[in-house]
Amino acid sequence: MLASLIEGLSDAIGFVVGALLGFGLGVTFGLDLFAPGYGTGSVIAIMLVGLGGGMGLQAARYMRSRQQRPD
Repeated sequence: MLASLIEGLSDAIGFVVGALLGFGLGVTFGLDLFAPGYGTGSVIAIMLVGLGGGMGLQAARYMRSRQQRPD
């Protein structure tokens, strides 16, 4: 039970941190995620947030697997 809770929380934290980094990268490049309509800049910003979230999730899983590996 506790292991599942830790797994879920670490996945959620990794996803949110990665998504925020993707959002920050988009803002750095001047892309507006919340622009009206689906212009090119808005779609690229949405992709950056999605990619960042996925990469953050994978990083969290990688870090968790490294800690659980026996030496």
